[in-house]
Amino acid sequence: MSRLFGIAGVQMSVVHWDADATFAKMSDLILNIRKQFPWIDMLVFHELVVPALVQFVTPDDKDWWKKNSGPVPGPQTDRLCDVARKVNRWVIPGSMWEIEEDKMYNTSVVISPDGDIAAKYRKMFPWYPYEAGTEAGDQFCVFDVPNMGCFGLCICYDMWFPEVARTLAWMGAEVILQPTLTPTSDRPIELVMARANALFNQCYFFSINGIGDWGGGRSTIIDPDGRVLQEAGTNQTFLTEMIDLDHTTRTREYGTLGLGQTLKQLRDSGHKFPIYGDQGVVPGKFSQLGELKFHQNKE
Repeated sequence: MSRLFGIAGVQMSVVHWDADATFAKMSDLILNIRKQFPWIDMLVFHELVVPALVQFVTPDDKDWWKKNSGPVPGPQTDRLCDVARKVNRWVIPGSMWEIEEDKMYNTSVVISPDGDIAAKYRKMFPWYPYEAGTEAGDQFCVFDVPNMGCFGLCICYDMWFPEVARTLAWMGAEVILQPTLTPTSDRPIELVMARANALFNQCYFFSINGIGDWGGGRSTIIDPDGRVLQEAGTNQTFLTEMIDLDHTTRTREYGTLGLGQTLKQLRDSGHKFPIYGDQGVVPGKFSQLGELKFHQNKE
């Protein structure tokens, strides 16, 4: 029997500065999708769709991040867990600002149909220097859907570092979910990377973006052979797809398009790739690059 699993990627805009209104919108969408598409097993939202923000914060406010974050688990995840339990579906509510011990993280959670937090992931590559003030996570995230398969989770800029998706695949991920929030002109480039990550790792890749002031849409779903199954426009919508995790197995066994059996060859190659052994680079090769900082116009 095929391992069929229904996923909805929700591409939406947030209600700025109103956490309650945004949560109500998410809740309505989850309930409506469950009602209209009862075969959907999982709903995935975009990065930072869950604001803890309840008052306007200006860029000059040095404590903005404390006002825009909360504990995870905490009140905001409790509300989302209640909704997941109500509809009896898996929910990945994008990501949210998490505060722990006076540090802030960009954090995503995986909520099971029972309403429990099955996994938590902290973005490993915040978009520095623009996401300044955000700590980097240090743990990869895979989780099992019982009797179905293994899923991996990353956030937005993590996709720009191929080691992240490769590690998730190496840990068993057959589907990689990537909540993102990209309003900038590099979204077409990201679509190339989403497809490349699916190809290199012979797995499904879901890249779900927001819309509005802080998202340019164009969410996409790629299959294990690198085929684009769906690509959204720039309006509010949701992408529904019944995936077959056995497709991942077939592609890895027989090769992409029945050709290159890349993961098996990498596994059996015997290569150690020593450049990654100490998480360093060849001495001197990148010494000409400056520090990671904002670049200012020359006066």
